[in-house]
Amino acid sequence: MTAEEELLKLEKELAEAIVKNNLEDIGRLVTDDWIIIDPDGEIVDRARFFEVIKSGALTHGMMESEDFRVRVYGDSAVVTGITRTKGKFMGQEFSTHERATDVFVKCDGRWQCVLTHLARFTKK
Repeated sequence: MTAEEELLKLEKELAEAIVKNNLEDIGRLVTDDWIIIDPDGEIVDRARFFEVIKSGALTHGMMESEDFRVRVYGDSAVVTGITRTKGKFMGQEFSTHERATDVFVKCDGRWQCVLTHLARFTKK
């Protein structure tokens, strides 16, 4: 399996783990210092993300991505895609349409995500 194929497989596994609220699988796929930069520019660290998932405040019913672009630079990689999600946050339904960028590093022979950056598409 090429690095590109491996990274696309990890992207799929991460989306499935988030939809299933499976903290163990999410934790295996992201580093301890993983952060998300949300569409408003706020930083959400791993602990806070895990907290809202564990509490049930955040649930995803759907997360689908397409138009992936994978760039590998030795032991680091950048994966971009267009992602649509649906779910609930604090009881409110939401749906998103965003460009997502994930930065991966390869440590001890396995890829993990260190940073996720989300950019919301604005209506033209």
